[in-house]
Amino acid sequence: MGDQEREIKFYLSNPEAFLEKMKKSNGELTHPRVAEWNLRFDTPQKSLSAAGQALRLRKDERVRLTYKGPADLSQQITSRTELEVEVSDFETTRRIMEALGYEVMMIYEKFRTTWQIDGTEVVLDELPIGVFCEIEGEDLDQILAVVNTLELNWERRITDSYLSIFGQLKNALGWPSVNLTYRDMKDIPVNAHDLAWINIHPADE
Repeated sequence: MGDQEREIKFYLSNPEAFLEKMKKSNGELTHPRVAEWNLRFDTPQKSLSAAGQALRLRKDERVRLTYKGPADLSQQITSRTELEVEVSDFETTRRIMEALGYEVMMIYEKFRTTWQIDGTEVVLDELPIGVFCEIEGEDLDQILAVVNTLELNWERRITDSYLSIFGQLKNALGWPSVNLTYRDMKDIPVNAHDLAWINIHPADE
Protein backbone atom coordinates (compact mmCIF):
# COMPACT_ATOMS: atom_id res chain seq x y z
CA MET A 1 0.00 0.00 0.00
CA GLY A 2 3.01 2.26 -0.46
CA ASP A 3 3.84 4.97 2.05
CA GLN A 4 0.21 5.84 2.75
CA GLU A 5 -1.68 4.17 5.58
CA ARG A 6 -5.48 4.14 5.24
CA GLU A 7 -7.37 2.51 8.08
CA ILE A 8 -10.24 2.63 10.53
CA LYS A 9 -10.73 1.17 14.02
CA PHE A 10 -13.69 -0.40 15.82
CA TYR A 11 -14.20 -1.35 19.46
CA LEU A 12 -15.42 -4.93 19.93
CA SER A 13 -17.57 -6.37 22.70
CA ASN A 14 -17.34 -10.01 21.53
CA PRO A 15 -13.95 -10.82 19.97
CA GLU A 16 -14.71 -14.55 19.76
CA ALA A 17 -17.82 -13.95 17.66
CA PHE A 18 -15.87 -11.50 15.51
CA LEU A 19 -13.21 -14.13 14.77
CA GLU A 20 -15.91 -16.64 13.84
CA LYS A 21 -17.35 -14.09 11.45
CA MET A 22 -13.88 -13.59 9.93
CA LYS A 23 -13.64 -17.32 9.24
CA LYS A 24 -17.11 -17.50 7.72
CA SER A 25 -16.21 -14.52 5.49
CA ASN A 26 -13.21 -16.43 4.07
CA GLY A 27 -10.72 -14.39 6.04
CA GLU A 28 -7.18 -15.76 5.78
CA LEU A 29 -5.04 -15.85 8.91
CA THR A 30 -1.74 -14.31 7.80
CA HIS A 31 -0.07 -13.96 11.21
CA PRO A 32 -1.01 -15.72 14.47
CA ARG A 33 -1.38 -13.83 17.74
CA VAL A 34 1.86 -12.08 18.70
CA ALA A 35 2.87 -9.84 21.59
CA GLU A 36 3.99 -6.29 20.76
CA TRP A 37 6.02 -3.89 22.85
CA ASN A 38 6.01 -0.27 21.69
CA LEU A 39 7.90 2.88 22.62
CA ARG A 40 6.48 6.21 21.51
CA PHE A 41 9.09 8.97 21.22
CA ASP A 42 8.81 12.74 21.24
CA THR A 43 10.97 15.76 21.91
CA PRO A 44 11.01 17.22 25.44
CA GLN A 45 8.74 19.99 24.09
CA LYS A 46 6.30 17.38 22.62
CA SER A 47 6.77 18.98 19.20
CA LEU A 48 5.97 15.77 17.28
CA SER A 49 2.64 15.31 19.03
CA ALA A 50 1.82 18.99 18.54
CA ALA A 51 2.38 18.54 14.79
CA GLY A 52 0.26 15.38 14.67
CA GLN A 53 3.31 13.22 13.97
CA ALA A 54 4.39 9.96 15.61
CA LEU A 55 7.73 8.23 16.05
CA ARG A 56 7.51 4.64 17.28
CA LEU A 57 9.88 1.77 18.03
CA ARG A 58 8.11 -1.62 17.99
CA LYS A 59 9.31 -5.06 19.04
CA ASP A 60 7.42 -8.26 18.24
CA GLU A 61 9.06 -10.94 16.13
CA ARG A 62 10.94 -8.12 14.45
CA VAL A 63 12.11 -4.66 15.48
CA ARG A 64 10.83 -1.70 13.46
CA LEU A 65 11.18 2.07 13.63
CA THR A 66 8.15 3.90 12.25
CA TYR A 67 7.32 7.51 11.39
CA LYS A 68 3.70 8.58 10.89
CA GLY A 69 2.66 11.94 9.52
CA PRO A 70 -0.39 14.01 10.44
CA ALA A 71 -3.73 12.27 9.94
CA ASP A 72 -6.11 13.27 7.16
CA LEU A 73 -9.71 12.50 8.16
CA SER A 74 -11.42 14.01 5.13
CA GLN A 75 -12.32 10.60 3.65
CA GLN A 76 -14.05 9.28 6.83
CA ILE A 77 -11.02 7.07 7.51
CA THR A 78 -7.58 7.82 8.90
CA SER A 79 -5.09 8.44 6.11
CA ARG A 80 -1.49 9.35 6.86
CA THR A 81 2.05 8.92 5.62
CA GLU A 82 3.77 5.91 7.19
CA LEU A 83 7.48 5.24 6.76
CA GLU A 84 8.93 2.14 8.39
CA VAL A 85 12.32 0.47 8.53
CA GLU A 86 13.39 -2.77 10.17
CA VAL A 87 16.32 -2.50 12.57
CA SER A 88 18.44 -5.19 14.16
CA ASP A 89 18.52 -4.23 17.85
CA PHE A 90 15.72 -2.77 19.98
CA GLU A 91 17.79 -1.44 22.90
CA THR A 92 20.53 0.05 20.74
CA THR A 93 17.95 1.81 18.56
CA ARG A 94 16.33 3.21 21.69
CA ARG A 95 19.69 4.53 22.86
CA ILE A 96 20.30 6.13 19.46
CA MET A 97 16.94 7.90 19.60
CA GLU A 98 17.62 9.15 23.12
CA ALA A 99 21.11 10.30 22.13
CA LEU A 100 19.48 12.37 19.39
CA GLY A 101 17.32 14.13 21.98
CA TYR A 102 14.10 12.12 21.78
CA GLU A 103 12.40 10.84 24.93
CA VAL A 104 10.07 7.90 25.51
CA MET A 105 6.74 9.60 26.17
CA MET A 106 4.72 6.39 26.47
CA ILE A 107 5.18 2.62 26.58
CA TYR A 108 2.30 0.48 25.36
CA GLU A 109 1.75 -3.17 24.65
CA LYS A 110 -0.81 -5.27 22.88
CA PHE A 111 -1.45 -8.66 21.34
CA ARG A 112 -2.17 -8.63 17.60
CA THR A 113 -3.67 -11.26 15.29
CA THR A 114 -3.58 -10.47 11.57
CA TRP A 115 -5.99 -11.55 8.85
CA GLN A 116 -6.52 -10.72 5.21
CA ILE A 117 -9.93 -10.44 3.59
CA ASP A 118 -10.81 -9.13 0.13
CA GLY A 119 -7.49 -7.33 -0.29
CA THR A 120 -7.57 -5.62 3.11
CA GLU A 121 -5.61 -6.28 6.28
CA VAL A 122 -7.79 -6.87 9.33
CA VAL A 123 -6.11 -7.04 12.73
CA LEU A 124 -7.50 -7.95 16.12
CA ASP A 125 -5.73 -5.88 18.79
CA GLU A 126 -5.98 -6.80 22.47
CA LEU A 127 -4.97 -3.93 24.77
CA PRO A 128 -5.36 -3.28 28.50
CA ILE A 129 -8.20 -0.88 27.60
CA GLY A 130 -10.15 -3.33 25.44
CA VAL A 131 -10.23 -5.29 22.21
CA PHE A 132 -10.32 -3.47 18.88
CA CYS A 133 -10.05 -4.28 15.22
CA GLU A 134 -8.32 -2.23 12.55
CA ILE A 135 -9.12 -2.52 8.85
CA GLU A 136 -6.49 -1.20 6.45
CA GLY A 137 -7.03 -1.01 2.71
CA GLU A 138 -6.33 0.88 -0.49
CA ASP A 139 -9.27 3.29 -0.21
CA LEU A 140 -12.55 4.04 1.52
CA ASP A 141 -14.66 1.84 -0.76
CA GLN A 142 -12.50 -1.25 -0.17
CA ILE A 143 -12.51 -0.72 3.58
CA LEU A 144 -16.24 -0.03 3.69
CA ALA A 145 -16.99 -3.25 1.77
CA VAL A 146 -15.17 -5.29 4.43
CA VAL A 147 -16.89 -3.36 7.23
CA ASN A 148 -20.22 -4.37 5.73
CA THR A 149 -19.11 -7.98 5.27
CA LEU A 150 -18.16 -8.16 8.95
CA GLU A 151 -21.41 -6.42 9.95
CA LEU A 152 -19.71 -3.65 11.90
CA ASN A 153 -21.53 -0.41 12.72
CA TRP A 154 -19.86 2.24 10.54
CA GLU A 155 -21.25 5.04 12.70
CA ARG A 156 -19.17 3.72 15.59
CA ARG A 157 -15.85 3.86 13.75
CA ILE A 158 -12.82 5.29 15.58
CA THR A 159 -10.25 7.56 13.94
CA ASP A 160 -8.15 8.18 17.08
CA SER A 161 -4.94 6.32 17.85
CA TYR A 162 -4.75 3.96 20.81
CA LEU A 163 -2.63 6.45 22.72
CA SER A 164 -5.16 9.19 22.05
CA ILE A 165 -7.94 6.92 23.34
CA PHE A 166 -5.84 6.13 26.42
CA GLY A 167 -5.16 9.82 27.05
CA GLN A 168 -8.86 10.65 26.80
CA LEU A 169 -9.71 7.88 29.27
CA LYS A 170 -7.11 9.12 31.74
CA ASN A 171 -8.51 12.64 31.56
CA ALA A 172 -12.16 11.59 31.74
CA LEU A 173 -11.78 9.08 34.56
CA GLY A 174 -8.94 10.67 36.54
CA TRP A 175 -6.49 7.82 36.15
CA PRO A 176 -2.90 8.24 37.33
CA SER A 177 -0.11 8.87 34.84
CA VAL A 178 0.80 5.31 33.86
CA ASN A 179 1.90 3.50 30.73
CA LEU A 180 -0.52 1.49 28.61
CA THR A 181 0.84 -1.87 29.75
CA TYR A 182 -0.84 -4.81 31.42
CA ARG A 183 1.43 -4.43 34.43
CA ASP A 184 0.63 -0.75 34.95
CA MET A 185 -3.08 -1.28 34.30
CA LYS A 186 -3.56 -4.42 36.41
CA ASP A 187 -5.44 -2.51 39.13
CA ILE A 188 -7.38 -0.29 36.71
CA PRO A 189 -10.12 -2.41 35.12
CA VAL A 190 -11.65 -1.00 31.94
CA ASN A 191 -15.06 -1.89 30.52
CA ALA A 192 -17.51 -0.66 27.88
CA HIS A 193 -19.05 1.78 30.37
CA ASP A 194 -15.67 3.51 30.80
CA LEU A 195 -15.16 3.81 27.04
CA ALA A 196 -18.67 5.21 26.67
CA TRP A 197 -17.49 8.24 28.65
CA ILE A 198 -15.39 9.22 25.64
CA ASN A 199 -18.07 8.24 23.12
CA ILE A 200 -16.57 4.89 22.10
CA HIS A 201 -19.15 2.13 21.78
CA PRO A 202 -19.00 -1.48 20.55
CA ALA A 203 -19.41 -1.70 16.77
CA ASP A 204 -20.33 -5.40 16.79
CA GLU A 205 -23.66 -5.07 18.63
